Amino acid sequence: MPTPKAARPPKPPPGTRRRAPVAAPPAVPTPAFLRRFFGRDRFAAGAGIRLVSCGPGRAVARMALRPDHMNGVDVAQGGAVFTLADFAFAVACNSHGPVALAIDVSVSFLAATRSGTLTATALEVSRSARLSRVEVTVRDAKGVAVALFHGTAYVTRDSIHEVAARAGGGARRAGGRGDR
Repeated sequence: MPTPKAARPPKPPPGTRRRAPVAAPPAVPTPAFLRRFFGRDRFAAGAGIRLVSCGPGRAVARMALRPDHMNGVDVAQGGAVFTLADFAFAVACNSHGPVALAIDVSVSFLAATRSGTLTATALEVSRSARLSRVEVTVRDAKGVAVALFHGTAYVTRDSIHEVAARAGGGARRAGGRGDR
């Protein structure tokens, strides 16, 4: 007796195409995961930036100004302010699970500051399957706006959890069990 052939899926009706299976969206990272993951940002750490809070599409980061943040006229170097805003932007646009990478940013410096702590508040104002738009306001300790940062990020198909796992043991260091 011949062996039965495996059943084939039915053919689609004429004029239609079969769609490729759609992968499940990456798991949304927890705030604890994001803190550990972005704690690996050596440039931000060297600048003294710390993540205060985060959630889907938002982040707050702070940086206490130090002498090495000052430029030649003794005000906060634009690059230091930009780095703080860029860090908050990165956390906000990567807070949904897929890796998002900056493709365009701009910053407007509104006021000079010489001391104290700067706070960057990032809010994702628009998101599609492939783009994230984030607005960041940097304020001094008195609440005066120091800079406005606008960033657009390309949303990839890579999972932030997978990137953490590939980062040389990053799953334990940045992902941790129970964060997925």
